[in-house]
Amino acid sequence: MKIAAILLSVALLGGPRVLALEEHPAKGIVLKVDVAQRSLVVSCDAIPGYMDAMEMPFVVPDSKALPALKPGETVRFTMVEREKVFYAENIQAGTAANFEPEPVEAGELSALHRVMDPSVVAKIVTVGQQVPDFALTDQAQAQIHLSQLEGKVVALTFGYSRCPNPNYCFRLSNNLSTVERRFHDRAGRDLVLLTIMIDPDHDQGATLTRYAGVFKANPEVWHFLTGPLPQIRQVAGMFGMNFWSEESLLTHTLHTVVIDRQGRLATNIEGNQFTAKQLGDLVQTVMDRPQ
Repeated sequence: MKIAAILLSVALLGGPRVLALEEHPAKGIVLKVDVAQRSLVVSCDAIPGYMDAMEMPFVVPDSKALPALKPGETVRFTMVEREKVFYAENIQAGTAANFEPEPVEAGELSALHRVMDPSVVAKIVTVGQQVPDFALTDQAQAQIHLSQLEGKVVALTFGYSRCPNPNYCFRLSNNLSTVERRFHDRAGRDLVLLTIMIDPDHDQGATLTRYAGVFKANPEVWHFLTGPLPQIRQVAGMFGMNFWSEESLLTHTLHTVVIDRQGRLATNIEGNQFTAKQLGDLVQTVMDRPQ
């Protein structure tokens, strides 16, 4: 018995240490995917009692999930910590869409349009593709061409001033406002913000100027753009954004787009279930890419 007890003590004290594991369900926005290195960088939501919201790299043991992932996608996964190395396991990709009636209805109609008219799908720009040039007029009455912004990262969203739900247009524009403050020293030089107004009959002139003023937008950095309705529909359609009038208001999908310095689509986030910090992390990742 004494020998057995001694051997057990040696095994516990001097034998190989059992590695402690820390596991947590996690969620975040994809920033980078490296299939060759089997790694992923995610802007993670906070995990109460464990960590604040932060940008983190992960090793991905099962690399089969990686090729289909794109920057801007929402992922849910199991975060596993082993000896200060973090692993992402059981990865499930999704969108940042919410489930309120208006965006769901607009999204369902958009999907129906794509089924009935395959040419709609062909016109939607996908990640990595060049975004076609367009020209619209901003709150300072200047005509802004997307092509003139080449060499800068562009963060773009859609909205209209009469939008009644603060979680829709106002929230997406407020995200851009937060990004502008975060990168104030690079805004205009490395980064330009665009909000395309989808109600051009109402949102022009003094109304457009007042709306831009709500966000204290510098017209050299942040352009609130308007133009003929057919032209706005064409631009919105490039990003799969759909809208229509209903009882004097607009029903619409929610999209936030990031375009890289070469004019290629870096990401197209559908919905509003992401934070301004996560959008900022994504914008920084695109700004910091080697040129």
